Amino acid sequence: MKEELFVSGRNIPNIDPFLKIWHWQIPLYLFLGGLAAGILFFAGYFVVRGKEKEMQTAVKWAPLLAPIALVLGLGALFWDLKHKLYFWQLYTTIRLESPMGWGAWTLMIITPLSLIWVASYMKEILPWWDWKFKFLDKFEAFVIKQRVPLAWIMMIYAIILGVYTGILLSAFNARPLWNTSILGPLFLVSGFSTGLAATIWMSKDAAERKILSRIDLVFIFVEIFLIVHLFMGFLAGSETSIEAAKLFLGGPFTVSFWVFVVLLGLVFPAVLETLEIWGFHVPKWLPPVLILFGGLMFRFIMVEAGQITRYLY
Repeated sequence: MKEELFVSGRNIPNIDPFLKIWHWQIPLYLFLGGLAAGILFFAGYFVVRGKEKEMQTAVKWAPLLAPIALVLGLGALFWDLKHKLYFWQLYTTIRLESPMGWGAWTLMIITPLSLIWVASYMKEILPWWDWKFKFLDKFEAFVIKQRVPLAWIMMIYAIILGVYTGILLSAFNARPLWNTSILGPLFLVSGFSTGLAATIWMSKDAAERKILSRIDLVFIFVEIFLIVHLFMGFLAGSETSIEAAKLFLGGPFTVSFWVFVVLLGLVFPAVLETLEIWGFHVPKWLPPVLILFGGLMFRFIMVEAGQITRYLY
């Protein structure tokens, strides 16, 4: 019989608390969920403000991406599940303290809402569109009449979805990097910024792009503020929090985070959007593409780095 002597209990599979089970599906899902939340929120916002005619891309065209993003995100989430045949138990097991439960119900509501929103504009987007059935035409007419209340409901659920993408991580108290209340607002602001970026990229109206860029600048500055505040909180916390912050301050994620997320994904697009607002010629695709890239990298880095941090050192 072969004997093995363990000098240390560190890094032994199933003994050392090392969570390395979330792969690319989870950050992709978080990104697509935040993107859809941003698009749907501003679609509803401009309708409520009575700016439907001035902001047609935000209200009519960009929401076409939302149900696609939600379905793809749910597909990635389903792919990641270990026991796929039991996903329905999320809807039969009601636990108010469960972020997964809140997220499942939020997605169950906002996905059909996004489809209804898009369907209500189909005849404006495609004049030849025909629903074929009278009950669908009647339902469309009803939705159009109730568009403002629908916009309010959609905005509320978009906020819940955006915050949820961050709370899903912060609920893991055993991971110091995720164990902060800032993740919810930070992911919400980041999701809204990526939603604005996608809308700006799609828009062909210079006036609309300028309005959206001004709003996006506010969200970029808020996101930078929250990131700085996040690390200030870590550095003022316990030793495990400081160790988590060091992953980004001289550690293995320093370059990827500060270059790809902060510099290329936030600072540089903010400068370009400012120049565009001032009248300088800037390729209209460049700022939104950088923001979308930075938002995607942010989620991949946070998920990857968070799984490394732990309280036992």
